[in-house]
Amino acid sequence: MAGTSASAPTAGRPEPMFAILLLVAGLVAIAVSGLAGGDGGAADAAAPTSQATSASEPAVASSGGEGSVHEAALELTVKGRAAKTGYERDEFGSGWIDVDRNGCDTRNDELQLRLTGLEMDGDCIVLAGDLDDPFTGESIHFERGGASEVDIDHLVALSDAWQKGAAQWEYAKRVAFANDPLNLEPVDASANREKGDSDAASWLPAQKSYRCTYVARQVAVKTKYEVWVTQAELDAMLAVLDSCPDQELPDLGDQPVTADNVGS
Repeated sequence: MAGTSASAPTAGRPEPMFAILLLVAGLVAIAVSGLAGGDGGAADAAAPTSQATSASEPAVASSGGEGSVHEAALELTVKGRAAKTGYERDEFGSGWIDVDRNGCDTRNDELQLRLTGLEMDGDCIVLAGDLDDPFTGESIHFERGGASEVDIDHLVALSDAWQKGAAQWEYAKRVAFANDPLNLEPVDASANREKGDSDAASWLPAQKSYRCTYVARQVAVKTKYEVWVTQAELDAMLAVLDSCPDQELPDLGDQPVTADNVGS
């Protein structure tokens, strides 16, 4: 019968449902093959993003927040130490100078600021007093004349600054640097001489509780005067600051970076 013959399936052609099942099975097989033995392109493409995120996390976690010393330290220029050729103490002024024109030289200003139990000669000259030394934690009695047990330390040593930019400064800027209270601290004389012209990579105060303040002051000085650091120095600074990540950068003070009074 013509009607029955027209509706019968052609020999060798699969039923429609069977064809669909074959197509689905083929797609599944391709997907499984790609996961098991393919080139892993999708997974590899995602890996660098994961690694970059992981690498950036420690810096964010230890940044110390807005205005932190840690943040300021990372902004310092990192370069190698230049030669010490040409360095002389007098390149930073002849002795202590009354840069702020208050009638007293910088040394006596610092002694008045830090010593207690002061004995004075007039308004400026400190004859005696007592110091709680930040470098050692010891109490030191100061008397003017003879072998002093108290020195005024340049937290960033003058010769260190010379090798990290100051050799190129004008004279008035070097005088300002040497007499800036931000960079000065009365300390135990023997500890100061042990420090010499060392930076944070080779010397830190024996009193560990002062180290964060010490490094913070150095970072502030180098920030204000644009003195660079070596990589070893920066690493040492950051190692100290890891113990005080919220330490704020000290106030840079009102003293200009170029002195208008450089003495005689």
